[in-house]
Amino acid sequence: MKIWVDADACPKVIKEILFRVAERTQITVAFVTNQYLHLPQSPFITLMQVPPGPDITDDEIAARCAAGDVVVTADIPLAARIVEKGGHALDPRGKLYDAGNIKQILSMRDFMDSLRGSGIETGGPGGIGQQERNLFANNLDRIITAHQKRG
Repeated sequence: MKIWVDADACPKVIKEILFRVAERTQITVAFVTNQYLHLPQSPFITLMQVPPGPDITDDEIAARCAAGDVVVTADIPLAARIVEKGGHALDPRGKLYDAGNIKQILSMRDFMDSLRGSGIETGGPGGIGQQERNLFANNLDRIITAHQKRG
């Protein structure tokens, strides 16, 4: 198991949780980004810098992710690709994407995107609070625990 992070838009508080998870579990956490990112020194934390451009980070993560891996991303199309490959997709706000919900979430995302494209302001998500941090940490912990029990 490996944890892949779509790091360009990953909030700092979530990165800090992931740093602790890497050290505690000794699972590799790979931060994929198109810009330099300062990370703590650890054999379990890696940086993969990709060229700038649309979807290059997503394509790199999707190509390298294997079944059972975890991908931390707020990008719903990327989450759909990961679920299709048998991976776990986890939003930084703690929402777990799976085969049972990803099609509906992707459909809603496309609908909202079409609204924005027609000039309707739909607003964006607020900041990440303690509830979202807890949900993220708890869902990540459940995935890791289930993986360790199988392995």
